[in-house]
Amino acid sequence: MKCKRLVTSFSVSTASLFQQRQGLLSGFPLDSLLPTPASAYPLRRVSSLQKILVQGYTTISLPFICSLLGYAVEKKVAKGKVGEKVGLPCCHEIPSTESLRNYRVYWQKNTTEVVLAYAEGKKISENERYDNRTELNMRNLTLWISPVEILDNGPYQCVVQHLKFLQNSVVPRIVCDEPVTLFITADFSEPSITAEVRSSSCESDDVVVRCSSHGGFPKPQISGVLNNASVVWNAIWVSESSISPYNVTGNLWLNVTEDTSLTCSIEYNGFAKSTSLLLKKRNDCVLPTIPPSSNVITASSIIIIVFLLAVTLAAKFIPRHVCSQCCMPQDSEEEDVKESMKTAELSKVTSETSSV
Repeated sequence: MKCKRLVTSFSVSTASLFQQRQGLLSGFPLDSLLPTPASAYPLRRVSSLQKILVQGYTTISLPFICSLLGYAVEKKVAKGKVGEKVGLPCCHEIPSTESLRNYRVYWQKNTTEVVLAYAEGKKISENERYDNRTELNMRNLTLWISPVEILDNGPYQCVVQHLKFLQNSVVPRIVCDEPVTLFITADFSEPSITAEVRSSSCESDDVVVRCSSHGGFPKPQISGVLNNASVVWNAIWVSESSISPYNVTGNLWLNVTEDTSLTCSIEYNGFAKSTSLLLKKRNDCVLPTIPPSSNVITASSIIIIVFLLAVTLAAKFIPRHVCSQCCMPQDSEEEDVKESMKTAELSKVTSETSSV
């Protein structure tokens, strides 16, 4: 967060509060108005108001004062995927002329749970849930978490105190106190699309389409595109809790009159996975048969009977007539040949007799 402008005015009660407790006047940077007692070790924040009375000190956090003065608070964000390594940036970097021995560093989650703490260069606290998964950069104080889990999702806070060593005491001064939000993502499976035809006609098919995906985080949005037009799914989300993996299923009822392209998309934390399916119109259309009327049946029967009688008569008389006309000429021709041969032989015999 950034709130660098000097304080030029306070309400009377707020100004007197700081003057009485710390002997500080308006016109100084806000950071100098935020002493933290050494007894706050490890530091623990108890409410969003963040006004804590400890050993006579009144400590009001920098975000709270910035909000009172109407200044915007810069929100830091870190993103990571389950199983990967992610770094949470801190609000202070130790100068090269100093070391971690001159500081106290507290990394907290949800303002109440200490993740990792260092004092005078030594680790003084580590949460069991983060055991062997956290590492602190000794220069820029970045908190590294690896591998990250879904439970790591949420708001964190880096609190840095600079230590001034006096003869018999250590006086801490808060250097920065800034939140950073970690957004964890777990990939969803590739969407699976299935289609079931409930009823069909020559004009259209009534189809139920289901799109499902599972195992992701956070809660996703499901969207669809049908032939370049957006469609709204009837979606159901299932998860054990708000910080558990999600399963999502969307249902869609469609009236398909032609081949149609459908795309289902699962969107989460800036990521998206999509699957497409071509819904084909069924072509096995069968027109209903209309039974013929009784008049049509009677007329058809008469026509068939007449046709059969005509065929029978034709088969009975036509072959004999043809045979009588084509067989008789052939027999007479054979007899004429025989008669001519006999005549020739008789003539030959007669001529021979005469010569003798």
